[in-house]
Amino acid sequence: MRTPDELLADLAHVVRTAFPDRDFPDVVDTSMRVFADLGMASIEIVVLAEKLDAYFGMRLPFGTFLKGLRERGADDIALGELVTFLQQHVS
Repeated sequence: MRTPDELLADLAHVVRTAFPDRDFPDVVDTSMRVFADLGMASIEIVVLAEKLDAYFGMRLPFGTFLKGLRERGADDIALGELVTFLQQHVS
């Protein structure tokens, strides 16, 4: 099982690879937010989900994850939330 630090590194790698024209911070941490800190647009979450599926070689339940965020009224996604989601679904 991957550690949270490994998953955060994987996530950062996928984000940088998926959006090579963007200037993302060299160092990311779990408190950073997808929209506010990384400057991503909501449509880019769909692209990120597809890239993470390909990276991990499996279809991840992002629809359920995003639905849960909407239901609780979240307006941004902390990288820590994505890491926790990946921990639950990636072996």
